[in-house]
This record gives sequence, C-alpha cells and structure tokens, in this order.
Amino acid sequence: MAKAKKSGPAIFMYSVIALGLLISAVCFVLYYSSYTDSKVVLWIGIVFFMIIYHFWGRLILGNITKLFPIHYSQPWFRERKFEKKILKLFRVQKWKDKVLTYNPELFDMKTRTLDEVAITMAKVEVDHWVNELLSLTTILFALLWGNWWLFVIQAVVAMAFDGQFILVQRYNRPKALRVLKHKGIIKSNS
Repeated sequence: MAKAKKSGPAIFMYSVIALGLLISAVCFVLYYSSYTDSKVVLWIGIVFFMIIYHFWGRLILGNITKLFPIHYSQPWFRERKFEKKILKLFRVQKWKDKVLTYNPELFDMKTRTLDEVAITMAKVEVDHWVNELLSLTTILFALLWGNWWLFVIQAVVAMAFDGQFILVQRYNRPKALRVLKHKGIIKSNS
C-alpha cells in the first residue's frame, strides 16, 4: 500500500517544528549558558518553544484521540438549537471552505462515503476540543518564565485558532447527517 502524501498544512507544521526546535535550542543555549543576558534572545527562544509546544501537542493528541471510539451518533455531536445563531453570527458559511485541512483525504467524497466523512468530522471536532484544553495549559509556562499575561494572550489566540475548526465541523456535520437520514443510512433519532 502506498503511503499517503502529506498535505501542505502537514508539511508546514513539520517544517515549523523543525525550524522552531533549531531556533529555540540556539536561543536557550545562548541565554542559559551565559553567552548573552539579552532578554530578547530568551523571548525569541520562548516564542519558538511555545510554537513547537502547540504544534507538537496537536500532533500527539490527534494521534491519541484516534484510539477512542468516536461516532457522530454520540450525544455530544447532536446539533443544539442555539448553534445556528452562533454559526450565523460568525458567518461560518462564508469562510468554512477556506480553513486549512491537515489531512484532506479524510474528507474526500470520491474515496470515502458520506458516513465515513461524518465520522471523521466528529473525530476532528474532538481533536480540536482537546486542543482547546492544550491551549489553556500554556498559561502554566508563566510559572517558569513570568509575564503571565503574554501566556494568557497566547492561549486565547490558540483557542480562537482551534475554535474555527470546531465551528466548521458543527456547521457541516448536521448537513451531512440530514443527507444520511434522507438516504435512510441513519435513523431519524441519531
């Protein structure tokens, strides 16, 4: 079986991790081995370290969530009455097709059934909810480096980034499920 080709966003993530490792390692060595006492060097290292933390954490947690049975019929994934207003407020319909997809093959309707895509939508949503929690953990790094407000801002930005993917899944999945119900693939109470 041929190995799947990495998507542009996946290649970008791995490239940023590699570059971030190099830059943060150099900055931390320079600062902590007393070659320089420049706070700028330290904070450049911290910024790149935090980027690595976010990207690597997302890759690791994305693989961990694959171990759990996740299905769109579970109660968490049911459409809520208030969601349509939120989705409309954020105008998800206008930008949903422009968000990056780490693995577009999982959403390819030419090679996957709509049922498989709907399951993937549920799994992706779980991944991004877990990432929301990961984003909050960045605040703990303030215990090491201080300036808690910088880590709070970082957590909020990271959470907003993952929030867009959650909104897209919450927007698209109910439409897919309506098609599946119409075709009789799933029962009306799912």
